Amino acid sequence: MSGEEEPRSYYVGVDVGTGSVRAALVDQRGVLLAFADQPIKKWEPQFNHHEQSSEDIWAACCVVTKKVVQGIDLNQIRGLGFDATCSLVVLDKQFRPLPVNHEGDSHRNVIMWLDHRAVSQVHRINETKHSVLQYVGGVMSVEMQAPKLLWLKENLRETCWDKAGHFFDLPDFLSWKATGVTARSLCSLVCKWTYSAEKGWDDSFWKMIGLEDFVADNYNKIGNQVLPPGTSLGSGLTPEAAKELGLRPGVPVAASLIDAHAGGLGVIGADVRGHGLICEGQPVTSRLAVICGTSSCHMGISKDPIFVPGVWGPYFSAMVPGFWLNEGGQSVTGKLIDHLVQGHPAFPELQAKATARHHFLVHRMTPSY
Repeated sequence: MSGEEEPRSYYVGVDVGTGSVRAALVDQRGVLLAFADQPIKKWEPQFNHHEQSSEDIWAACCVVTKKVVQGIDLNQIRGLGFDATCSLVVLDKQFRPLPVNHEGDSHRNVIMWLDHRAVSQVHRINETKHSVLQYVGGVMSVEMQAPKLLWLKENLRETCWDKAGHFFDLPDFLSWKATGVTARSLCSLVCKWTYSAEKGWDDSFWKMIGLEDFVADNYNKIGNQVLPPGTSLGSGLTPEAAKELGLRPGVPVAASLIDAHAGGLGVIGADVRGHGLICEGQPVTSRLAVICGTSSCHMGISKDPIFVPGVWGPYFSAMVPGFWLNEGGQSVTGKLIDHLVQGHPAFPELQAKATARHHFLVHRMTPSY
């Protein structure tokens, strides 16, 4: 042995939240080496309608990724992963954006996760009492994808629905953008689209709610190749995506996760040995992950399916392979805290102090690779 240290390996994680995109650079030990964030645009053309742009989101992903890899050897980057909110991205058959709005603005081609336009559609879906609903606590949320898809068919038939070639969950759109692979992640499809990791799509459900279109084309528009989260996609980064992200072509890209589930996986799978925590030595099924952002999500896993009215799941292998996931929570809790904090008279002064302190710490702690 020469005694020389092996070159460090680096990994890039990109997290797309409701209001911004974040990127982190970590090494093989999981040590955080660099972080960057970038705001993303939101539109609210009318009450309960919340929209974004997939082009704007991808551009922000490129900005933050370039920032976190500055100054390192790109050959030492071993992998890239995306997580994102479970928003709905609509593209035509040539993968171009389609409008999800009455104004016909194709730049706004994302119905955000928190959009509540499809209230009447979700009521009709829940009235069917179809068996797939038992896997979402018995009642589907208006924030899931089936009611949004039905709304598009009923309200934007000519400008959107008839022209659509691909409906992506936002995390899957990002992995497609990076690799050109249209395969979907089990995480998104199981949690938000009624897909079963064991049985696949249920034809009778889509026919019953009036979306038999998907059955007819073998689910090509919403995903008929489904992979476990973390699976390496295709040949990795395409040359075009690599150039835009500031990385090298061929870097492995993982099948994606919903943002909360990426956090849940980190908490439930964390190595807690030697920290004196009560969960040390206990099975992972005894852990509860609480993921806080715009909303709060409580997540737990089990070896066998547990059906709880009003609690999402059980979802098989959607977060931790081989385990069933249940999740509950409170919508917009983080946003409400923001509202309280930002509405306080002392907020501007404290914000200025925090910003100054942040710049001071970043200057002092900027790592040298």
